[in-house]
Amino acid sequence: MSYEIKTNDELANIEIVRRDGNQIEVVIDDRKYKLDIVEVETGVYSILLDGQSYNVEMIPTANKKCTVNTLFDSFEVEVVDAESRYLNNRKKHNDDDASFISTPMPGKVVKILVKEGDEVKGGDTVIVVSAMKMESEYKVINDRTIKKVLVKEGDTIEGSQPLILLD
Repeated sequence: MSYEIKTNDELANIEIVRRDGNQIEVVIDDRKYKLDIVEVETGVYSILLDGQSYNVEMIPTANKKCTVNTLFDSFEVEVVDAESRYLNNRKKHNDDDASFISTPMPGKVVKILVKEGDEVKGGDTVIVVSAMKMESEYKVINDRTIKKVLVKEGDTIEGSQPLILLD
């Protein structure tokens, strides 16, 4: 299982390689660590790493965000997993003045609501895509004309693949 952890605008890639009870093997930015982690009380963890003991308190503050307190430091952490990347990319990939509609994640075309030559109003849904067990509607922001539909219902698509060309 892979994640990105964002702290102070820096991203760290974290992959959980193996987990056996309290024993966890992780790779953080290409460095492998063997940890022994125990939750000693709700939100408080004791971590053993190379014979050193660390106590960490994690306080949830928002969806996938928390404040992490150690003996000497306190900082904000955000888990950037596939779901949050998908949702953030959806916000960036809306039509605005783009020449096409696409989805940031691979998925499957569920429904196409337009055909070539259709004139659509800002806010109209033009395509529905299933990705990560969620159906997402893709809308045009401004009034547009559908230039070309590049996919069919049922097609499997790649992330960032153009689906519908706009005029």
